Amino acid sequence: MARPAPADKAPLVSILTLGCKLNQSDSEAIARSLSGAGVSVSDRLSADAEAVVINTCSVTHAADRKARGLVRRARRLSPRAQILLTGCYAETASPEVASSLGADAVLPNTAKAMIPERLLERLAVRGDPVAGCPTHFAGGLRTRAFVKIQEGCNELCAFCIVPYTRGRETSVPIETVVEEVRARAADGVKEVVLTGTQLGNYGRDLGWPEQGPRRLLEALLSRTSIPRIRLSSLQAQDISEPLLALWDDRRLCPHFHLPLQSGSDNVLPAMRRRYSVEQYRQAVALVRERVPDVAITTDVIAGFPGETDADFQATHRFCEEMQFAAVHAFPYSRRPHTAAGMMSGHLPPQVRRPRLEALLELAEQTSAAFRRRFIGRTLDVLWERATEEVWDGLTPNYLRVFTPANGEDLCNQVLPTRIEGLAEGGLAGALAQMVGAGP
Repeated sequence: MARPAPADKAPLVSILTLGCKLNQSDSEAIARSLSGAGVSVSDRLSADAEAVVINTCSVTHAADRKARGLVRRARRLSPRAQILLTGCYAETASPEVASSLGADAVLPNTAKAMIPERLLERLAVRGDPVAGCPTHFAGGLRTRAFVKIQEGCNELCAFCIVPYTRGRETSVPIETVVEEVRARAADGVKEVVLTGTQLGNYGRDLGWPEQGPRRLLEALLSRTSIPRIRLSSLQAQDISEPLLALWDDRRLCPHFHLPLQSGSDNVLPAMRRRYSVEQYRQAVALVRERVPDVAITTDVIAGFPGETDADFQATHRFCEEMQFAAVHAFPYSRRPHTAAGMMSGHLPPQVRRPRLEALLELAEQTSAAFRRRFIGRTLDVLWERATEEVWDGLTPNYLRVFTPANGEDLCNQVLPTRIEGLAEGGLAGALAQMVGAGP
């Protein structure tokens, strides 16, 4: 049983998050409720934690492995803590497996909303969960907030376990999203990231035939004052002129994550993707035509069942043509409850691995090429966090920028920053008011 915290000390709960931005949104909601009831919340493991919430992913074998490793580490570091396993791995792992790892309870995605009340009762905290409380993790106020607008997926892509772990599509009503964004702005947050499993299908379950994302963005732009709004992901088939017209408002971040998965017209239908290579090419061209300085990022799977050398070369050539700002490339991972898991033609690791390495090498080249375009320019950077020596933050088009700390507190400020060169994983910058300053 967890130790009661001393009367003069708030109990500590660690909330650890793996996987997608949707999980990050769920974790932030849990943290806000706990903070509002007087609980100290950290996003790191701690030997002092009275409870540990592990919010997991299960999109690949590697994600499952990370989830199991976190449970074991949490149990070793905090042997008397209450460990709750939730998220998508909790949907696929049996309670017996989770218990053998050291978890005290396994809660599905649908039970996440009950976690704060469960923990407060366990920790004997008298306060009630308060959903609107600002989120304070170790390291201070979060400068960006993840706001869930939609969950679940009806698409049933052949490789994806998410429809099994997240269920059917459900959308959060516009009024609820507007109030959530207003609350985050009142907390001092400068950017909201709208998250979901299929953002392009937002509103379909509410009876809207199309353009649900456009209707939501119009409401947020007209009824909130949040400085930055970012979409976590769209599909190529979601791109349209009426939607892109909204990006004339500079509060919408010029960053589109458009999962590709394959650049072969042989593989895309087998994956059950709803676009061709040419349709994807046209979507990218339209975004680049309408949104200046836009960053387009993507996901690509290496070694889908039946992928030939010619199929892979087509994917590699297409990624080179697209010149993505960033590529999340990963090897195909056989998942239970998926159509691809039952296909023939599964490729061995010795075939998948070189293809992945080739994609990762190309991704480094195209990412660096995109970042070089901004050297010598001044960009607005939302500064987020610092080590003892360096601050880092994000531009509207999702470029990570680093600048010397110099004893300054830049947290949660949007400041013009001159880009001076490439840095590992981003760009090196100097605050504009400091450039050329004398002693």
